[in-house]
Amino acid sequence: MASLHLLRSTVRTTPCLPSKSLIRLPTLTKRFLNSATAPAIYSAHARVVGARTGHIEGENLNVDLTMAKALGGTGDAGKTNPEELFAAGYGACFQAAMNASALSLGIEMPKNKEDSVVDSTVFLVGDMGKLDMGLRVELKVRVKGLERETVQKVVDKAKEVCPYSRATEGNVETKIQIVDA
Repeated sequence: MASLHLLRSTVRTTPCLPSKSLIRLPTLTKRFLNSATAPAIYSAHARVVGARTGHIEGENLNVDLTMAKALGGTGDAGKTNPEELFAAGYGACFQAAMNASALSLGIEMPKNKEDSVVDSTVFLVGDMGKLDMGLRVELKVRVKGLERETVQKVVDKAKEVCPYSRATEGNVETKIQIVDA
């Protein structure tokens, strides 16, 4: 029995990894912003009446909502839905984060707005009948005039600083793909 105790003790205390001099781990920079106590830079407010078939009003927003046909609604032309609004917000925020990230990395983004595009798709996933739903996001990034490796550096940095990316990290499956411009 004593030898079993000795074996357990040895297994728990014996290092399983090679010495630190043999391991090269990437340096990860994680910001620790406490959004509950951080000073507000900007705030936006929207008033929603009527849920998915209602109306949204904000300081600079006045839109009607429609239930998407895929969800059993009419999908009225000229109206939008929450997923489309989220896709627009995430895409715009991520592209702004790309621009700021490129600047911080000393990379010049294209001057022509149409040469840097983020196509964002938001999927409502799960089971509506069981009220078990979530979101999945796909972002397709196109930047004309930059090498793919350079765009990847910008995208990697943007993922760290984009408020939408930070808010959804670990909660919303997000795939970011760099596509040829």
